[in-house]
Amino acid sequence: MNSSTPTVDHPLSAKGRFGRLSFAAWTLLMTIVLCIVIFILAFASFGGNLLASSDFPLITILLFIVIYAAMIYVSFIFTIRRLHDRNQTGWLSLLMLIPFFNFIFLIYLLAAKGSDGENSYGPLRETAGWEKVFGWIYIVIIPLAFVFGIIGAIALPAYQDYVERSQQIQMQYQQYDTE
Repeated sequence: MNSSTPTVDHPLSAKGRFGRLSFAAWTLLMTIVLCIVIFILAFASFGGNLLASSDFPLITILLFIVIYAAMIYVSFIFTIRRLHDRNQTGWLSLLMLIPFFNFIFLIYLLAAKGSDGENSYGPLRETAGWEKVFGWIYIVIIPLAFVFGIIGAIALPAYQDYVERSQQIQMQYQQYDTE
């Protein structure tokens, strides 16, 4: 490859490279856009009242499936670009389909340093300023969400048990007071 030839970088193309922060930033941006689109779609499906019904119209379900498929496609593109930065084949992105291993694979993608300089997949891509900011936000959010998820999974059932026991004790005291 001739590195003196200017190349146009298209983030949604599997060609090219993503450094760690670029990968994290584009993944966070995709997640934010996905959440906004799903919220708007859900909001529009019920005429502005999300509490109106528990049933989604069929067209909404089909749109959710299309949106989810698009998100999976874009995730594969970002993963392929990240693997290219490591000078590895994009076929390794299929490891994302293996349950539990995909979490370890994500950590690998976020932690492993890319190859220096030009490699088989193109020149080193400059990380934009906004990508650095979004990338660090994403890297901080992932462990926090994991920790709070575990705490919530432990604390909520324990709190529910506490509430039930305290209600039983209150009912027992009320029975003794009425006797």
